This record gives sequence, C-alpha cells and structure tokens, in this order.
Amino acid sequence: MPRLARCLLALPLAALLGAASPGQVRVRLVTSEGPITLALDARRAPKTTANFLLYVDDGRFDGTQFYRSARSKVDPRRGFIQGGIDTDARRTLAPVPLERTDRTGIRHLDATVSMARTSDPDSARGNFVLTVGPTPQMDARGDYPGYAAFGRVIGGMAVVRRILAMPTGGGSGPTRGQMLFKPVALIRAERLDGTPRPSGQVKPWLIGLRPRAAPPR
Repeated sequence: MPRLARCLLALPLAALLGAASPGQVRVRLVTSEGPITLALDARRAPKTTANFLLYVDDGRFDGTQFYRSARSKVDPRRGFIQGGIDTDARRTLAPVPLERTDRTGIRHLDATVSMARTSDPDSARGNFVLTVGPTPQMDARGDYPGYAAFGRVIGGMAVVRRILAMPTGGGSGPTRGQMLFKPVALIRAERLDGTPRPSGQVKPWLIGLRPRAAPPR
C-alpha cells in the first residue's frame, strides 16, 4: 500500500474532515445507507444543539431509525426525512425550549438540520429532520413559532436524497402516506468535535441486552 494511503488510514475521521468552524460541532450519523455528517450551530442555537448532543453523547440515537420521508407534492425531489427515537419513551430526555428561526437567523434552506416537535412549540426531544431543498414553511413568522433549525448537512446529502426517494405509506394525520416501508437504520451517532458530555441519566433501553462477544483471535 502506498505510504500516503497508509498515513490517511491512520488519521482519525475528524482530522480527515478538517477542523470545524468556530461555534460549530460536527456529528457523524452512521446509517445503513451510508454516513451523514452534520455541522451544528452551537453559537446561534445553543440550547437546541446542546439537547441534540446529549442524545449523541448518551448513545440515545444508536440503534434507532430514519422512519419518515415527507416529499413535496409539487416536486417529489424536495421535502425532508425524519429520524431519531420516534416514540421510544425509554430514550427520551426533557423537552428543549424552541429557539425560533427569526431570532437565531438559521433558516430552513437546503440541507438544514431541524428538530421535530408536537403542536407544543417547546416539545422537541429526540427526533429531527434533514431537509432537501428550501422549506420556508418551517421558519417562524409572526405568531407562528416554526421549528428549530440548528445546523446543516455538510456530508452525505446523496444518502439523504436516497432516503427521501424510498417507498412510503401508512401513517395518519400529518404523517399520512409518509412512513418508510423499510426504515433506514441509524446505527450510531458520533461526535467529531469537543469532549462528550453525557447526561449521566439511566439508559433503560439497554437493560437486558447482552454484551457483544469478543471476536475470535
């Protein structure tokens, strides 16, 4: 193997991707369709970013799924995909207060990372969306609170678009016809910058799981 290739293989992933911009924290989502890399804006959306990183640092996203693909009726190549803990209450943490886009200045453009929530603006927990194309209807305006955008996809948009195009059906209400027939595994989420700061809370979804056997030598 050439020396350069050996040197590159020896470097950690964060070094290969380069340094993060000031105020940003990068996260790599390892999925069954390939990796997706996010850059979270801790400067402009500190509470939302801190909440997401708690799920990453605790391993709460590990073993979850991308389960929804919401395609635009006008242009099916646009829309968003949704993933995270879904309705698994064992993985959930306290909700995070909404950081409105008209205050953070982070708009829902192409490749935006945003938090999913219920009708309560301050209900975001462990589910998130990745946009394909601009989605200005998710931005705050007037009395409409919108959704909390807090970063961008900086690698793996081909994976995001591939998930968006997958067959869907089922669901009800706002998600009618948008649930993936074959959800995409979110194998693990890993922080690429800074020191992990786990919540220290219990992890009930791990109770009863057997540790992986060591590989044969």
